[in-house]
Amino acid sequence: MNLPTLNDLGWNDFFEAQFTDINRSDWIVARVIRQDKHGLTLQNEQGVLTGKVIGRLRKPGTVKSELPVVGDWVTGELLQGENKLVIHAVLPRKSRFSRKVPGMQSLEQVVAANMDILFLVSGLDNDFNPRRIERYITLAWDSGARPVILLNKTDLLEDTDDCFAEASEAAIGVDVHLLSATAGSGLDAIRQYINPGVTIAFLGSSGVGKSTIINALLGNDYMKTNEVRENDSRGRHTTTHRELILFPDGGMLIDTPGMREVQLWATDESLDEAFADITQLAVSCKFSDCAHETEPHCSVKSAIESGDLSEKRYQSYLKLKREVESIRLRSEAHIFEKRQKQKEFGKMVKTVMSDKMKLKNRDR
Repeated sequence: MNLPTLNDLGWNDFFEAQFTDINRSDWIVARVIRQDKHGLTLQNEQGVLTGKVIGRLRKPGTVKSELPVVGDWVTGELLQGENKLVIHAVLPRKSRFSRKVPGMQSLEQVVAANMDILFLVSGLDNDFNPRRIERYITLAWDSGARPVILLNKTDLLEDTDDCFAEASEAAIGVDVHLLSATAGSGLDAIRQYINPGVTIAFLGSSGVGKSTIINALLGNDYMKTNEVRENDSRGRHTTTHRELILFPDGGMLIDTPGMREVQLWATDESLDEAFADITQLAVSCKFSDCAHETEPHCSVKSAIESGDLSEKRYQSYLKLKREVESIRLRSEAHIFEKRQKQKEFGKMVKTVMSDKMKLKNRDR
């Protein structure tokens, strides 16, 4: 089997320019193709390598979002006689899919990097939830990649029109496709996105059938699959790691573990893009600071009253908007606290050094 070239792995002018700026002829590049509890697996035109993160990436103060994840391009020194790359730097990302870490901390968790297309998978069973789709779409627009909605398990419904309409409303301006991976229907429509050099990431809740879709596209049982629970259509985490897989005829996919908790990490701009219909309506409101509550001549309220905008979608927008604002405020507070601690640590170091110099001068 021929080894893939860097271009096969998604290398392009964007990454070439970033690597040239580093100006280290003794370093090589590789792409992270697997990330699990044991570490990183890399791939380049020389073959498969293991990655070891050291240097500035391990210095105190480095945030986790700066560390390499699956899909990243990394650079460093290849250890002689070993298939091991000592990673000194992560090349700037063309795109990244992030969520807020679970819990109260407002920190970014990067799930995958440098994908061109995001397949956001939803099951047409008890998992189907237009509000969750809106959440994923907001995250997707923030990532810099192109989102595409896949509604899987059409074999479970006699009529899919309502679900298709609800998903289309939740993902305005985004392609929506119906398919059944188990029955093999609808797959040709999504194969059009798979092209040489293109990276596609699969994201969705556990049990939506991501692994089954991937197996169908690959033409083999590469991914392990499990049945979902009948009462809530939730599945166990069949995928326990993040992995980049090459399609036989070109193109790549990134599979990720199912997400049971989709914590929002986005900006006002990505929220406005996800809810472009509401954003456009708000432009026509009489008052520029209209809160769309009790103000007169409010285009958003008029659209709800006329049925052109659903109340559920508007309430979802308000909920996500509050989350975005909360994350922003907590993130700013975290940055301020971190800077204060760094200042205090710097003062302490200066004090210790000054005391040492005084003792040294006194002993003379």
